[in-house]
Amino acid sequence: MYDTYESLMERTPWTFDAILAVAGKIRSGNGPLSPTFYKCLEEAQGIARSSLFGPVVRKEAVQGMLLLAAWSTNGWLPSGHAMRMALDLGLHRALEKLADDGGKQRTQDEERDLVVSARIWLCLYWFDHHTIRMSLGTGRPIVLRDENSIRHCRLLLSHPMASPTDVRLVAQVELIAQKTQIYETLAPLGGQVNHSTLSFIRRANVALDKWWSDCDELHRQTMDQDSLLRKILAGELHYAKLWVVCVALRGVAWDKMPFEQRELAFQAKDAASNCLSIFLTSPEYRAALRYAVHDSLVTAAFSGLFLLKMASLFPAELDLGAIIGQVEQLAQLLSEVAAERYALALRIMLANLRRKVGLLNGIDTPVPTMPPPSFAQEMIVSPSFIDPTMPPPFTMEELGFAWPADRGIFSPSAIPVWLQEQSLADLGLPVNGSDGIFLQMNVGNGWTGDFTPMPEAW
Repeated sequence: MYDTYESLMERTPWTFDAILAVAGKIRSGNGPLSPTFYKCLEEAQGIARSSLFGPVVRKEAVQGMLLLAAWSTNGWLPSGHAMRMALDLGLHRALEKLADDGGKQRTQDEERDLVVSARIWLCLYWFDHHTIRMSLGTGRPIVLRDENSIRHCRLLLSHPMASPTDVRLVAQVELIAQKTQIYETLAPLGGQVNHSTLSFIRRANVALDKWWSDCDELHRQTMDQDSLLRKILAGELHYAKLWVVCVALRGVAWDKMPFEQRELAFQAKDAASNCLSIFLTSPEYRAALRYAVHDSLVTAAFSGLFLLKMASLFPAELDLGAIIGQVEQLAQLLSEVAAERYALALRIMLANLRRKVGLLNGIDTPVPTMPPPSFAQEMIVSPSFIDPTMPPPFTMEELGFAWPADRGIFSPSAIPVWLQEQSLADLGLPVNGSDGIFLQMNVGNGWTGDFTPMPEAW
């Protein structure tokens, strides 16, 4: 065995501390964070800062930085540094070397080094493309555009040192390669949809279905139908189809769509509903959410937000009760796994929808039973607060929290524009990605359940 507890602790204190920090965060859940968590995170981030101005000689340093990035809400900063460290170490050439050994016989240690380097590189490639641009990332440019470095990714699946999760890694990389091509075709159109655009979207969906079919067959060889990784794969297919439509129709006036665009919107609604159903009906997926990175939580929350906006636009054509019930379940689930930042966005959109159609459809606001999370209390303002340029502010009760009305209301200025009443007809992706959808806390590192002030990775 190579990556044992003792071996990892000795080889790479950085990665070891990062793993313990992530574990400490997850173990704390909605409770107070332990001194062990703070100490491990302080150590890991301290080593990370020191790596900015000195040479990096071990690939484990890239792993440590990638761990800090994956469990951060602003992961594009540390992932950019991880990418440059990996390039400096030559990790981007690992797959090419595995594919072409030139007849040279490698030792077991040399072979393991190449396989591990290839895995790290594929993780970085996926993270840079998916989190930065292809999901609801930051809207910032992708750092790496060399597709040749991933060309031989399926070599890992047949390698003697293959890992059971390599099939998951390869599926992610192949999906992101497809989404990159889709994005580069649709994004420049600026929401202009014509017959050729619709034809391209149909072809894109066919390609995504084939990706899922091929990769699910690879998963099926070692996993049953209800396994977590196969559920995740199915969820990614539905979310990718939702994402395609949102990219294509960015900036479109959704309440004034012609028939073709309207059909696309309803296809995206079905994809969002299917994605959410997997989150809510799979016990394996529900249990795994407490370990989820920022991007997985964004996927779940955006699917729910999209459904609520569709319900607001087409209340007579959709089952509002079913949609609201589904999203309420998701909000509660996210609250239970210390993901209140994402749950609160859903609660705000639910309150918006109830204001718009609640009385008309007999949907009553539920009786609040839980207190607001501590970070939300910092967004409460005096009940006398009035801004004539903004819609009437939400009470905490409207957001589902037990909080006396005379003790304050939720500050309208804390709500991103995409979630506000005047943006209910906007279902496209914000230009600045998830930063334009989810509330900005005092700190944005995503490490704490209660968002108390903490040092960033820098």
